[in-house]
Amino acid sequence: MKLTTRILRGLLAGARATMAMSTAMRGAQAVGLIGKLPPRKITDRALEAVGIGGAPRPARAVAAPANHLAFGRACGALYASLGRARRFAPEPIPGILFGTLVWAVSYAGWVPAARILPPPQDDDPERVATMVGAHLVYGAVLGRACAKI
Repeated sequence: MKLTTRILRGLLAGARATMAMSTAMRGAQAVGLIGKLPPRKITDRALEAVGIGGAPRPARAVAAPANHLAFGRACGALYASLGRARRFAPEPIPGILFGTLVWAVSYAGWVPAARILPPPQDDDPERVATMVGAHLVYGAVLGRACAKI
């Protein structure tokens, strides 16, 4: 399969996986495990950084899921582009490992570096567990969605 086809299919798989992950995060929020969802915090901080932190609430409410979906789709395209390299184990294991990597790079990497959330070791254990779990959901769904790519 051509690389461009794998990337396009990965974009779709990334969207599906991001929606599953977002559903898991909203469920955790509903039962009180986390407060404001991390995609919203990230978007609010990004808008502040470019000088439009006072954007109207409806605009921020649309921007947060749009940003999260775009990031999830980009990661899905990256995962799908790996092609044969991700076939070292049966699905969804490579997807779950990739979801863990996405968590590590974002939630344990650039997100605390940008001072959006504290690093995992300094954060609430419930939020850490929720975010790890949500990224495992992301990876599992992504892995299954990309199984035939």
